[in-house]
Amino acid sequence: MDFSRRKTIKNLGLGLVGAPAFLSAGSLLNACTPKAGEQSSEAGTSAEAASLFFTISLAQWSLHKSFFGKSMELSWEDRRKLMDTDASALLQGDIDPLDFPVIARKEYGISAVEYVNQFYYNKAEDMAYLTELKNRCDGEGVRSVLIMCDGEGNLGDLDTAARTKAVENHYKWVNAAKFLGCHSIRVNAAGNGTADEVRDAAIDGLGRLTEYGKQNEINVIVENHGGYSSDAKWLTSVISAVNSPSCGVLPDFGNFCIERGPDGCVNEYDRYLGLEELMPYAKGVSAKSNEFDAEGNDTKSDYTRMLKTVKDAGFTGFIGIEYEGSTLSEPEGIRATKALLERVGAQLS
Repeated sequence: MDFSRRKTIKNLGLGLVGAPAFLSAGSLLNACTPKAGEQSSEAGTSAEAASLFFTISLAQWSLHKSFFGKSMELSWEDRRKLMDTDASALLQGDIDPLDFPVIARKEYGISAVEYVNQFYYNKAEDMAYLTELKNRCDGEGVRSVLIMCDGEGNLGDLDTAARTKAVENHYKWVNAAKFLGCHSIRVNAAGNGTADEVRDAAIDGLGRLTEYGKQNEINVIVENHGGYSSDAKWLTSVISAVNSPSCGVLPDFGNFCIERGPDGCVNEYDRYLGLEELMPYAKGVSAKSNEFDAEGNDTKSDYTRMLKTVKDAGFTGFIGIEYEGSTLSEPEGIRATKALLERVGAQLS
């Protein structure tokens, strides 16, 4: 197999062009000027990051527009069909998923990555491909943290056969995660039915997948990701019932919308209460960001309050940057989120 790079990462280097006002000229200069004993402040861990009570990782979804390119214009139904028939055709962007660990390290100075299976949908059992991805991680000193899994069926499906199929569909991602050195796969506890019906089904589906994960030393963790899973009390009741040290959650700062309507969310769980309730089960944290004010703060989540909750829970693991905004470019948004995590994290550490 030819692993020559089909695409380049040159566009990511343009992330500082037109940077937001809160990234001052001084901070931009510091970001580009090597310190003594370092290749550059982007290529190495900054002094601020070294003193944080957590470790920053980069969620691959932060660059989904750069990976998907024009295929973002397709409907979800058409994208879903391509995932099943020709997943590589979805990757119409300027960067190659194989380059993700190199991008994280060289462009953002981040040495831990969180994959999204949508970018590797037909590669989970391609050992030559996974070996190349692992080699690129090893070459840059990058840690593979987890794989976010979507599109493999509902673990809370009320139909027993469909739920079993969903469980088995995730086995290959457990295997891939183990090979890459991840600690977890992130799954969805979804299904169609009443809250109690889906809860019971999710306990069964998640429980069976967790057993497979445990056998392979991989955690199975659930994100608050819409629907019932965005109700923290519902989700914690599922995790408690599974009752396994290999099963937990990936709290996301922003995904607390339980029900959406034509004009947006019509039923949203309190994000601060939700994070507090989820943290006892957390095996990772997702720092969702969207838009920033002039001071560099996220306009939807109070990061000081969020990170204090994370710290008070005794969490010292990985917090993944997941930028989903539209005002800043993806590179700018990643850098802004990293700066915010470092600033607030340093204050709390």
